Amino acid sequence: MPAPLFWTRLARDRWARLGLAIVAGLALLAVCAPLLAPGDPFRGDLASSLRAPSGAFLLGSDAQGRDVLSRVLYGARLSLAVGLISQGIAMALGVTLGLVAGFYGRWVEGLIMRVADVTLAFPSLLLLIAIAAAVKPSLPAVFVVIGVVGWAGMARLVRGQVLVVRSLEYVQAARALGASDARIISRHLLPNVVAPVIVAATLGIGGAIMAEAALSFIGLGAQPPTPSWGAMVAEGRDLLRVAPWVSIVPGLAIGLAVLGANLLGDGLRDALDVRGRAA
Repeated sequence: MPAPLFWTRLARDRWARLGLAIVAGLALLAVCAPLLAPGDPFRGDLASSLRAPSGAFLLGSDAQGRDVLSRVLYGARLSLAVGLISQGIAMALGVTLGLVAGFYGRWVEGLIMRVADVTLAFPSLLLLIAIAAAVKPSLPAVFVVIGVVGWAGMARLVRGQVLVVRSLEYVQAARALGASDARIISRHLLPNVVAPVIVAATLGIGGAIMAEAALSFIGLGAQPPTPSWGAMVAEGRDLLRVAPWVSIVPGLAIGLAVLGANLLGDGLRDALDVRGRAA
């Protein structure tokens, strides 16, 4: 699809513009967190414990007296990093294995797809918990675990695209001219799977943010005192009646981030749809 047509379609989609604005805004807040945070997100003061939102604490303080706004801003860094890095890992594994399965077929395809089927057969959250519990909780482990769990759907998507493209005339012509497998895959097959992969990865960012929040909520993700939206929700679950802001603020941040990623992903899918009407 020509780039001008893609950008025209994307610009005309108000929901895609809203998603892009949300994602860009959260990214800007995350990058500028050290400048915008009114307090130290790691250092607490028990004398300021559970302060309601006020001029001193715009979004209140938690049980350790830490500023909730500062921790939410720094938590945006972690959530966006998890979304991007884990989806990068999922893309690297899924695209590579999907290309190999779709191009070579036979037993190679059967082996890869059966492993993917087994991965998809388990509920994602349970699989995440099982893998995360088997390793020492840490941020690198969270990135890898979420990425590894997400490769199967990406591989099936890529394999389906490759099965269509590999039978086209120009691919057969390249094979007849003696082009190597690596050249056919990199020059003819890979460009045709980029668009759906980008859409799937964008939609997957929201799921990765939710997955990280779930792992942190049960103590298998980011470890204290690292600011994490999921961990913040867990810290405030017993304080909902006396200090609801401790859980509600990071919960709203999670919802906003997931909403932005999903709206942007839907907009990219519609803009890249070659069957859509011309702009």
